[in-house]
Amino acid sequence: MTEPITEQLSDPESAREEGRRKMDWASQHMPILESLRETFEDERPFEGERIGMAMHVEAKTAVLAETLAAAGAEVAITGCNPLSTHDDVSAALDAVAGVTSYARRGVGDEEYYEAIESVIAHEPTITVDDGMDLVAAIHEDYPELIDTIVGGAEETTTGVHRLRAMDEDGELDYPVFAVNDTPMKRLFDNVHGTGESSLASIAMTTNLSWAGKTVVVAGYGYCGKGVARKAAGQNADVVVTEVEPRRALEAHMEGYEVMPMAEAAEEGDVFITTTGNRDVIVEEHFERMDDGVLLANAGHFDVEIDLDALGDLAVDTYEARDGVQAYELDDGRRLNVLAEGRLVNLATPVALGHPVEVMDQSFGVQAVVVRELVENGDAYEAGVHEVPDELDEEVAEIKLAAEGVEFDELTDTQAEYMDSWQHGT
Repeated sequence: MTEPITEQLSDPESAREEGRRKMDWASQHMPILESLRETFEDERPFEGERIGMAMHVEAKTAVLAETLAAAGAEVAITGCNPLSTHDDVSAALDAVAGVTSYARRGVGDEEYYEAIESVIAHEPTITVDDGMDLVAAIHEDYPELIDTIVGGAEETTTGVHRLRAMDEDGELDYPVFAVNDTPMKRLFDNVHGTGESSLASIAMTTNLSWAGKTVVVAGYGYCGKGVARKAAGQNADVVVTEVEPRRALEAHMEGYEVMPMAEAAEEGDVFITTTGNRDVIVEEHFERMDDGVLLANAGHFDVEIDLDALGDLAVDTYEARDGVQAYELDDGRRLNVLAEGRLVNLATPVALGHPVEVMDQSFGVQAVVVRELVENGDAYEAGVHEVPDELDEEVAEIKLAAEGVEFDELTDTQAEYMDSWQHGT
């Protein structure tokens, strides 16, 4: 088992102070969680619950964990990516009453899964996951805990894909809400969050401009749309690759050049994968790329770029900059991989993840979903569930109120018209 983060650091006190400073800054800009926390502190609705979390442990996530603890829960948390944890934030979170953090940056595979097992050792009654590693570990290695788990919530596209595959195979034995699929998550976190944070991390890591570059975006789901839109907004030429015909057509009709990756490999200066699938950029593509290209992954796992094949092609590898590994090929071309092919907006040395305001919305949905499980968990059977629309609307209304934005409501006549099939022209 892994020890809590404060027992792993040589100077936990200074780390806690710096992490607390980051958390306080984030909290100032997260009015949704602030509003929910005020209610939670008064009512303590999660008293007696044990919440196990495997997420990107940085300032915004820490505010969510602190909010859940303020509601009365015992929270145990670890990372969902070996390079996305901020150790100072993890240490500050470990000092919060009711929270134990095992997350540490830069761990190997064995330590990564040991930390997940340490979270599971708290015997969670609710799971909050980003990528489904926690759910998978419970089902594979600790099935005896499932009877006492009320349900879970999944944050990201890749995790929801995995959960749906597990559900279709009849192997998912407790209910999990697909937080990723709500409008408040997809329309903001996936589009604006992934788009802005991925491009910002790449620019800060490389100190290079987007203007005039050809950016190849692999995948045109919500994340791919965000990356393409933000890159075009910074005067890059955008090429989209897709395997789904309707998304390819959508990208084409929105003004982007669409082509197979084999052709795009010869055009691109920067390649950003957003598919959630494996082997998106492989050997045949590396062989066609120009000297100096940047390769980055904005999907969840580090399988979208085939680094094994790239390593086999390379005659030399070296660290070109912090967070950038250059692979030199026998003809002298250098292909530059950011963040070891891991999630570029969280795994580069300078990465800060999505903007604070965006994550406030996503984590607001997480918080109300946990509340729904505590209050009505018995109403949900094992499997993947959509988040009830009224919960998503609740989070939107809190955000609009915090921003001072007013909006219309349907009149009684309008509501009657919309609910009727009898009214025609």
